Amino acid sequence: MHIEVWTMYVVTVLAMMSTPGPSHLLMLSNSMAHGFRRSLATVAGDLTANLLQMLAAGLGLAALLTVYGNALVIIKWLGVAYLIFLGIRIIRNAGTQNADSQEAAPASAGKLWLQGFITSATNPKAIVFFAALFPQFISADGAFWPQFIILSITYIVIDGLFLCAYGMGASWIANRFTGSTRTTIEKTGGGLMLGAAVLLGLKTLSD
Repeated sequence: MHIEVWTMYVVTVLAMMSTPGPSHLLMLSNSMAHGFRRSLATVAGDLTANLLQMLAAGLGLAALLTVYGNALVIIKWLGVAYLIFLGIRIIRNAGTQNADSQEAAPASAGKLWLQGFITSATNPKAIVFFAALFPQFISADGAFWPQFIILSITYIVIDGLFLCAYGMGASWIANRFTGSTRTTIEKTGGGLMLGAAVLLGLKTLSD
């Protein structure tokens, strides 16, 4: 995998994670209620679900590309459309979502792991998300699985760092991601998503 492709992938993932999602909000809540160190179990649960989702997406893509040689191009354009849809939806829904606050309650590491796992695993768009993201950066001329493994590990590392950052700065983030500040952040994230879709579209045209 060329370093230019990997760098664009990292930028795209960062753009996608620029606004808080359900897992980030869960990490905020658990870190404030139970402390950052205990809430690392939430991170482990989320990343475990991500690994299973990426494996499911990878197996499906590998099988599809074996049967249909032109499937990669079609999937790439579907991925571009999906990114555009996500960007527009984020901008339209900016400021309409609020995190629910819960009273602090003792919780075991196993329970916190299960919360992180379920929150990520029950997202109905997760496998579609991974199936739409990875093909953008996989070359049909190279071996599928080495490229897929590199992209998967990169995603896990970035997602883990984001979750830990949210956990470590939970109180600071909770006090500032409200009102107009949160709306601005969400709209900015939506704009970055649309920008990533344009870049990926141009890349697909040049392939």
